[in-house]
Amino acid sequence: MVMRLICCLLLISAMPSWAVTQLQASVDKNPVLAGEFFMLNISADDTIKNDQPDTSVLLKDFVVGRTSVSTRTNIINGSISKETTWSIKLMTRTAGDYTIPAFSVAGVSSAPIALKVAERSKDAQQNNDIFIKASLSSDSLFVQEAGLYTVKLYLAKELLDGNLSAPAMPDAQLSQIGKQTENYELVDGKRYLVITREYLVQPQKSGSYTIQAPTFQGRIRQDYRQLDVSALGDNVDIEIKPIPSDYQGAWLPSELVNLDEQWQPADDTVEVGTPITRTLTLTALGITKEQLPDIELPEIKGIRSYPDEKENNHLVRDGRVISQQTASYALLPQMPGTYTLPEVSVPWYNTKINRISYATLPARTITVTPSSTSTPAAVAAQPLTPSQSATTDAAAISYQATPINQYPLWLIIISVIGYLLWFITLILWWRSQSQRSLMQAKPTVTHSDSSISLDELKKHAKSNDVSAFYQALNRYAMHLTKQSSGAIDKLEQLADNAQLSQHIAKLRAALYSPNDTDVDLIAIVGMLEEQRKVQKKSQQAVLKGLYK
Repeated sequence: MVMRLICCLLLISAMPSWAVTQLQASVDKNPVLAGEFFMLNISADDTIKNDQPDTSVLLKDFVVGRTSVSTRTNIINGSISKETTWSIKLMTRTAGDYTIPAFSVAGVSSAPIALKVAERSKDAQQNNDIFIKASLSSDSLFVQEAGLYTVKLYLAKELLDGNLSAPAMPDAQLSQIGKQTENYELVDGKRYLVITREYLVQPQKSGSYTIQAPTFQGRIRQDYRQLDVSALGDNVDIEIKPIPSDYQGAWLPSELVNLDEQWQPADDTVEVGTPITRTLTLTALGITKEQLPDIELPEIKGIRSYPDEKENNHLVRDGRVISQQTASYALLPQMPGTYTLPEVSVPWYNTKINRISYATLPARTITVTPSSTSTPAAVAAQPLTPSQSATTDAAAISYQATPINQYPLWLIIISVIGYLLWFITLILWWRSQSQRSLMQAKPTVTHSDSSISLDELKKHAKSNDVSAFYQALNRYAMHLTKQSSGAIDKLEQLADNAQLSQHIAKLRAALYSPNDTDVDLIAIVGMLEEQRKVQKKSQQAVLKGLYK
């Protein structure tokens, strides 16, 4: 027993007491290229579980990728050695001389590493199998104005796996729009798979900023081999302009804001109890859907208003962010009379001319007539027989003797019937509202409606007001096509006139382009009038064929 105890003590004393005595740091390549990932390895001569090097000091000069940890135990000729290694992927964006600082683990420190980073040739990058292009819709934006940042990753080899980081900008919100797209492009006679991502950039503070380009690291297949590759896009500088000190109200920076409306029915004269659907559409360029202000309509005495749920959407077209809000209101007239719905105005800051503008809807007057289903009117129009006359006289005498605070039975019955009819009408209207999204009305416009719209176009054409003319053209197109969005495009399809399409393209260029663009507004009106005449002749020909 004693001998066993002695042997155990001897074995324990022969075992080494493990502790970290050495910490080494190394890189797998030096020098490296700007935009090229390399590996930093930090090794300790022991098994480390509860301690690790602080790599946060690297964030100042390097793009820090993922970190992996590995442990290893070797036994050679009865000698045991242990090792813990931390492997960190690093990259620098610009060329120069760098120093990887010392690290400490378990009270032991490593030596710093001098790193040289060489500039990557741009010509060579274009001929590489992988590179990144980044662009911004504008080199200057106002605070909270939305810009479009586009990233394109070009790949000439088969991609096995990879990771494309997101761009970064201080004091700004960057969010990806939709999903990435993939297509093929030819660059200098070489075919590339192009992966495209689009981001909304919304700066929150004024000043000069730089959008840091995304980085890519991954693996490609080349000649039955797997190669690690990396790429770095070019940074983009941007100037953020402040909100003008004299601006009042909700901040809405945009190149163009338009407010339009639709009525169902379109007549300005309706009966009591007839539901009216008023749909307001607010469209703005260069802002997100979250920035669109809510449009509140004032209450009109004698007309009940039932607001529907508002719908906000945005999309990207031709490198521009377009946001739109659609709000519907059900108006139910309660009493006959003439009502004026006041003007609706939305203030916004015009970034093209650097001053406040207004998107407005003019005041509208509607006339409410008594309901045609009124029973008293129908009864009064019928002649009375002698027996009915006697009965009526008796009823009249009886009514005169009735106290003022009581009502005759026939009036109560008529009132009940009226409310029942109103309730049924309301139910039918709500049902039609639920089915409205499933139905599409065919584009039919009366001659008088189109004449009114064309008169408005002529007025703006004579004054050469491009913005007002475009808004009136959009209303005319919505009238004609019964579409709330893309109405002008649909109008071009219906007209099938190449000259009209060219003139409308010039009109849009005059609105959106900072350069002066000549556009013949009178010519557009003339083509629309000619289209209306052709449509009218076609309708008359059809009618003549029906009556043969």
